[in-house]
Amino acid sequence: MIISIASGKGGTGKTTIACNMAVSIGHDVQLLDCDVEEPNAHLFLHPIIDNIKTITTPVPIVDEEKCDLCGKCVEICQFKAIVILGDTILPFHDLCHSCGGCELVCPVKAITETGRELGEIEEGHLDGLQFVHGRLRIGEAMSPPLIKKVRTYCDADKLAIIDAPPGTSCPVIAAMKGTDFVLLVTEPTPFGLYDLKLAVGAVKILGIPCGLVINRSDIGDDKVMEYAKETGIPVLMEIPFERKIAEAYSRGDLIVEIMPEWKNKFQELYEAIKAIVY
Repeated sequence: MIISIASGKGGTGKTTIACNMAVSIGHDVQLLDCDVEEPNAHLFLHPIIDNIKTITTPVPIVDEEKCDLCGKCVEICQFKAIVILGDTILPFHDLCHSCGGCELVCPVKAITETGRELGEIEEGHLDGLQFVHGRLRIGEAMSPPLIKKVRTYCDADKLAIIDAPPGTSCPVIAAMKGTDFVLLVTEPTPFGLYDLKLAVGAVKILGIPCGLVINRSDIGDDKVMEYAKETGIPVLMEIPFERKIAEAYSRGDLIVEIMPEWKNKFQELYEAIKAIVY
């Protein structure tokens, strides 16, 4: 099973939920940090890194001696990543989505591919937990290709927990698409509710079952709970606004290590998700 942990906004506690649930289950589990622009799950888990791999994506290079400026590559590219200016053809690698269409339609075989670095994937372990995260190259504009590479590490024989990027844009869709369940983490504030509604809309389009975790549940108002009841989305866990929890987070500690009684609660969260999926 693949569980994606997401939210409509940053700072709601996605990584807290992902790390504590993974450690609470403890065996035959993977944690894949797909927030590749700013991965931070490793700060709480402190995994032993076993392997670092540089990830590239194919982009076109043009042999101008062969190119007859027919424009077929320009016509097929939906992202304007290759253009003709006068008697010159210019590929823009930062805009390229690596579909390979330009190479495919070139009648004179003037286009070939080279690799452009996206970032790195680090793979490691912590006791019975397998850990994988991506680090996007500084200056890289597109994170979905690297997120998809991280997703390829999912092991069908294990529970995969994905820490998705915040928001509802393309990176989040790349992290959620094709998963068995989306656990949405929110907070009981107007901002939390607004962004939660956007996230729920995205999940419904993808057709994936979902549930809620309400973090800092005893602040704000009851609007998130009312929304959950109106939409029929189950609230699977509530985490109170406690100083001890906040202090643990600020030190980079896990809740289940500082407050062992929470280990059972995260195990119950997992069992509740299994009951919905299966």
